[in-house]
Amino acid sequence: MNLHRCAWLAVFCVLLVAGASAQQTADIDALVERVRAAFDVPGISLAVVQDGKVIIAKGYGVKTAGTSEKVDAHTLFGIASNTKLFTATALALLVEEGKLEWDAPVVRYLPWFQLSDPYVTRELTVRDLLVHRSGLGLGAGDLLWWPPSTYSRNEIARRLRHVPLKTSFRSAYAYDNVLYLVAGELILAVSGLSWEDFVTARILAPVGMTESTVRHGDPGPAKNVATPHASIRGTVRPVKSFDSDNTNPAGGINASAADMAQWLITQLDSGRVAGGTRLFSPRSTRQLWGIVTPLAIGDPAPELAALKPEFNGYALGIQVRDLRGVKILTHTGGLPGYVSRVTMVPKLKLGIAVLTNQESGAAFESLTYLILDRFLKQPTTDWVAAYKRVGARRDSIGAAADRKTMVRTDSVTTPPLPLARYAGTYTDPWYGDMTITHEAGKLQISMTRTPSLQGWLEYWQYGSFIARWSDPELRADAFVMFTLAPGGTIERVTMKPVSGETDFSFDFQDLSFTPAPRR
Repeated sequence: MNLHRCAWLAVFCVLLVAGASAQQTADIDALVERVRAAFDVPGISLAVVQDGKVIIAKGYGVKTAGTSEKVDAHTLFGIASNTKLFTATALALLVEEGKLEWDAPVVRYLPWFQLSDPYVTRELTVRDLLVHRSGLGLGAGDLLWWPPSTYSRNEIARRLRHVPLKTSFRSAYAYDNVLYLVAGELILAVSGLSWEDFVTARILAPVGMTESTVRHGDPGPAKNVATPHASIRGTVRPVKSFDSDNTNPAGGINASAADMAQWLITQLDSGRVAGGTRLFSPRSTRQLWGIVTPLAIGDPAPELAALKPEFNGYALGIQVRDLRGVKILTHTGGLPGYVSRVTMVPKLKLGIAVLTNQESGAAFESLTYLILDRFLKQPTTDWVAAYKRVGARRDSIGAAADRKTMVRTDSVTTPPLPLARYAGTYTDPWYGDMTITHEAGKLQISMTRTPSLQGWLEYWQYGSFIARWSDPELRADAFVMFTLAPGGTIERVTMKPVSGETDFSFDFQDLSFTPAPRR
């Protein structure tokens, strides 16, 4: 028997008893089970902490739909972009050691780093890597790693010099992942350790996150891992795990409820870890939690009106806003089959982590707000019913928009050129090559650096086709549009997602292919 684990469990049980009454725990259990049933989520892992104590750290449901293997407090879930605060914290540690400066240019530490604009390259700072204001568009460059590609992390970072900027520098918010990959390269350059080794040794170990792993698809020694699920053609079922290491600094951590509880306690206590020592100083907390990029405040759906904030912004790997007049820090995470939300309320030293193994944002949202209502002593809102109504309306609007997109208005049913004329290799400056082949009367498409992006082209209209990917789990069919030169040769090929529901990391719209020179 592992004596370390036994001692840890004893401490955990003491904290659980001290932090929550049996009735409080039972109430939370009932909330979780209602959410699971309402949104068809096989398993949920929940951590709630307050005043440095674990209120609850527990698993609910099953690891895999249709089986009896239960989720427990130690079951790992992919936390996806909730990894970003770990990367920001890693940089904060290096700032405290004098190896980095938040407002120093990235090129001081990575002389090879370039974006497409020389001015932005020169001025982009370490802080800018974390706050989504570089001028890159939403999800720009994600096709370099999503779905998993054959590029290395360093190759991805170096190819960013070819990705066009969409806005002027620091003028607009647009969520990105690729600059967190650059942050990972920065950590390697100044510490001599890979992002994975640095985060494991310098953060997970001192915090006590002994079960967590730092690589997509790494089940850890215990192999106690929730299976990812998604709705594929209307049925919730297991899907393949995302298994590329390229984006670990943006979303690679797998964690349990027990470990997330320790992380929340450390963050809420300005870096203090077990035994009273500090992982980082209160000064770093102020940096991590300070808003850098303002976020627009829109009007939520009527059912969610109480959630509208008075202020809203993005800090270093975490969003900062208010809820019912109280400051909260929060972030979501999403990977194939895993979505999550982490929330902290500094005034109450309260932290909540909801990890799920099904792609239902409504599940983690409604559960988070149900729990917050209780701790903030607010009248209880039926958030499950609210999110059900909002989701149904959104799905209806999305389906109507997709139907409108798919209305044919061209009476010509054959492409302008014989199919064989479309075959060839096409190249994009930042992505690389795409090949189209003519086989058995059909056009086959292959994004050459992304093994899963293979399929066929179905003629649509006006000289455009639809790429139907062979893997239905991608849920990312795309229009492929051929522009012809006056002489009838293919001059350019562009793409865009067919459905407005396609994940933004399929940034097909940023591609601009031209026929590759004959080699």
